[in-house]
Amino acid sequence: MVKESFGTDGRDNPVELFTLSNGNGTKVKISTLGATVVSFLFLDKTGTLRDVVLGYDSAEDYLKNNGLYFGASVGRCANRISNAKVTIDGVEYALEANSGSNNLHSGSNGISYKIWEVEHIDEEANCLALKIVSADLEQGFPGNMTIRAIFTLTEEDALHIEYQAVSDKTTIANFTNHSYFNLAGHDSGNISGQKLKLYAKAFTPLAPKDSIPTGEICSVEGTPFDFTDFKEIGRDIEATDKQITYARGYDHNFVLENQGELKLMAEAECEETGIHLYAYTDRPGVQLYTGNFIHGHMGKQGAFYGERHGFCLESQYYPDAFRHPDFQKPLILAGEAYKAHTVFRLKLKED
Repeated sequence: MVKESFGTDGRDNPVELFTLSNGNGTKVKISTLGATVVSFLFLDKTGTLRDVVLGYDSAEDYLKNNGLYFGASVGRCANRISNAKVTIDGVEYALEANSGSNNLHSGSNGISYKIWEVEHIDEEANCLALKIVSADLEQGFPGNMTIRAIFTLTEEDALHIEYQAVSDKTTIANFTNHSYFNLAGHDSGNISGQKLKLYAKAFTPLAPKDSIPTGEICSVEGTPFDFTDFKEIGRDIEATDKQITYARGYDHNFVLENQGELKLMAEAECEETGIHLYAYTDRPGVQLYTGNFIHGHMGKQGAFYGERHGFCLESQYYPDAFRHPDFQKPLILAGEAYKAHTVFRLKLKED
């Protein structure tokens, strides 16, 4: 495992970059800033090494653009909490309103932009374990929480991401990885022609403002949200369906049927490169986000990133779950262990 400098956090604290490699030439680069997936490199059908996730060249660039969450670990609560308030054990906790009147990804000063400690490196298993401690009422959430992000690259070209957490008070735990995938390469432009399949027959529609769920669970059948068979991501992305117009594309939670087991949540493929993505999770939902608000700026190696240049598959509990009785709550009791597991596996498409 290779370690190198990745800049600083702006306060002279060094940030490190670790490269996990396997025997197939696949490489994954992880930054200690935000426990972030910086690169995922894979040989395409022509033997060209493609980096299939969006990102930046240094820690300083990530900090300058914090709000896009390229590749970051997100928590304590991924996605949105309406009115930036949550009640736990009868106590109301005020959170940062960083998305209109709502809380998004736990606020602007979360674990996504802090330096994580290297807890363990297992060269034989090709595994990197990072740790961070979130203090009681940090970001507004109760409890001193110890959080771990464990990254493992297998010889099957699968990146396993495991989140673990424990708190000394009952609190929220809902962590995700926020990688933006572009299977033609991070620098190749719009992803609308790439194909996607979701293992979800329902989604949670949004209210007209602020991307907050209504609490309904609706069938995808006959809607632009039907990805039960492979279709181009951009086929219905300009539809007049009100749910599409609310988010300027896809930024919706899809309902999975995995009952806490690690199962396929999505597949995606790119005809040009032959790269096929298999995504697995044990979470009840996945947020499909199609980069609708990436406004043009420079990414890795001088690449231009714009609107819909990447798609995210954010495994999660449903957004704003505390407001809706039919949504499973992302709650752990004091001393209870939280665990979540997501896998992104790359493979060449079989003809």
